[in-house]
Amino acid sequence: MKPQLSLKTRREFLRTTALGSAVTWTIPTFLAHTFSALQADAADKATQITTGRDGTILVVLQMAGGNDGLNTLVPYSNDHYARARSRLRIGAKEVLKINDAIGLHPELSGFKSLYDEGHLCAVQGIGYPNPNRSHFRSTEIWHTASDSKKNEQYGWIGRYFDNSCSGCDPTIGINIGRQMPQAFAAKRPTGISLQSPENYRFVINERPGEADVTEQSYRKLNAVDGQAEMAEASALNSGASIDSVSGPTIHRGSVLDFIERTALDAQLSSDQIRAIGSKVSNKANYPNGQLSNSLKLVARLIGGGLPTRIYYVSQGGYDTHSNQLGAQNRLLSELGDSLKGFLEDIKAQGNLDRVLVMTFSEFGRRVQENASGGTDHGAASVMFLAGAKLKAGIAGQYPSLAPSDLVNGDLKFTTDFRSVYATVLENWLKTSPVPILGRQFPLLSCV
Repeated sequence: MKPQLSLKTRREFLRTTALGSAVTWTIPTFLAHTFSALQADAADKATQITTGRDGTILVVLQMAGGNDGLNTLVPYSNDHYARARSRLRIGAKEVLKINDAIGLHPELSGFKSLYDEGHLCAVQGIGYPNPNRSHFRSTEIWHTASDSKKNEQYGWIGRYFDNSCSGCDPTIGINIGRQMPQAFAAKRPTGISLQSPENYRFVINERPGEADVTEQSYRKLNAVDGQAEMAEASALNSGASIDSVSGPTIHRGSVLDFIERTALDAQLSSDQIRAIGSKVSNKANYPNGQLSNSLKLVARLIGGGLPTRIYYVSQGGYDTHSNQLGAQNRLLSELGDSLKGFLEDIKAQGNLDRVLVMTFSEFGRRVQENASGGTDHGAASVMFLAGAKLKAGIAGQYPSLAPSDLVNGDLKFTTDFRSVYATVLENWLKTSPVPILGRQFPLLSCV
């Protein structure tokens, strides 16, 4: 016998969180979580409700363009470094010293504060076998965690979604930007991409303030206006009525069913994110800049209770073939101060223990400076991990700068970047890295 339920419309159905959770085979499971978060006013709560919102969070920060690792984690006392960089070298009087051999770039005072607080780990000598100096190809290798001579269809984060996040909220992964990173590519596309909560909606045209016909169509499909609800509720086997839950006449795998569910997913995540964006405020000081704006948004979404496991943000401009000093000074200053502000922000929310930040760049630069006051594409570089729940300090081995130890003028890597991925997957996201990375890589002790 069919259960006799008084709920007749999709709107009423979604409002009843407990019922929504009981019939998750009918609609996406995230809907119950969405309305629980908004009804509980999660924006005002330091501790999120128990729907995955108290799990660990990874923030991936891409330093696009190929950051010069030698002038980021600086071997200031190394004679080979001094000889190779007569103009670009950072000396003992400028560097933010970590020990007698290495220190941070003088503009990374934000990183130095995090390091002194026990919230930063630098991983030295990061790279991979047979490195590629093409921006496109090396970025692809980092995004897919592939060997340099192998092409992978899916990204490493996408494979994490496929292997570990089946049935999760579509906001399980969020990229801050216009284009979804290749790292998110998956068999079952998961995650969303946005630049601001206000603009995260269905639009085709670029006219501010105008709702596109597409959005109106999707909202009508999902029956959010009264007339559409009445019309849909009266239609036989339309799917609007709970009575059709036990045996819909349209097969669940049909194209129409897929479109309807996709529209529902997108609409509700859009409404949810815009609601959170308007309610949550940042609690720390940030510098001006695009990266700061991205991290401020991530902090608000975390504070608002989204069940997101991975956020992805980018900072560009690191392709410093000429006049590197000024460009890298500006970029690293924004990087360090933005990340410091971000961690202070989530600490004020009570979420610091839940968040780990991982930085990467597609390659480092040559050891020898060029004639234009810059550096050309190289190989090994440095990654940073930041958060409260890590072993702060220095991990890995700094590559030798002796000319006889270089490969075509490049540093030899000492730590495969996939070891960092594997460590984060196993020790932070609590999932086996082997199905995602294809094989086991040595784990680091920093997480």
